[in-house]
Amino acid sequence: MCQILGVKSNNYYSFQKRKNNAPDDSAHQEMIDIVKDIAKFSDNTYGARRIQKVLNALSFPVSRRKTAKLMKEADVWVRYKKKYKVTTNSDHNKPVYQNELKQNFHVDEPNQAWVGDISYVWTSEGWLYLAVVIDLYSRKVVGWSMGSRMKADLVCDALTMAIWQRQPKAGLIVHSDQGVQYASHKYRKLIKS
Repeated sequence: MCQILGVKSNNYYSFQKRKNNAPDDSAHQEMIDIVKDIAKFSDNTYGARRIQKVLNALSFPVSRRKTAKLMKEADVWVRYKKKYKVTTNSDHNKPVYQNELKQNFHVDEPNQAWVGDISYVWTSEGWLYLAVVIDLYSRKVVGWSMGSRMKADLVCDALTMAIWQRQPKAGLIVHSDQGVQYASHKYRKLIKS
C-alpha cells in the first residue's frame, strides 16, 4: 500500500504511532487543568521543572518536554522575578541638605530645580549603575553617568554634565534622596560651586 501511494513505510508507521498517542483522552485534559491550577497557585512562578515534579507526585508520569508542551497548550507562561538591589543608604553620619522642594515638584521655568537619582541595570556582566539629573520643568535628563561602582564620582559626573550643558544661574535647587553618594564631600562641594 505504501508503494502505491508513494510513501515510505517508516513514515506511515510513524504517523500511525502519533495518531494513536493523540492527546484527546481525559487524562490529558486533566493534566492541562492541573497545570493551570499549579500556575495560578504559584502566581506563574513555577517552570516546567517544578510543574513536572508536581505532576509526577500526582501520579502523572511525564517528562519535562511533555510538561513544557502541556504548559504551552494551557497558555501558561513563567513570570520571572526581577532582581532587586538596594541603592540608597540613608543611614550614614554625613551632613544632608534640608528638603527644599517639600514634595512640590512643579516649577515655573527651566533650571529652577533638578532632581538626581541612581538606577541600576542588571547585565550579563553584573550590575551597572546609572546616575541621572532631571530638570523638573521639562522632565528631561540634563546629565547622566554610568559605572560599575556606585561611588560619589558617579553622581558628581552626572551633575557636572548637567552644569556644563545647562549652565544654571544661582538659586538652583538640586534635590536627591539622601544617599551616601549625594551626601559626600565632593558632591556637596560641587553643588556649592
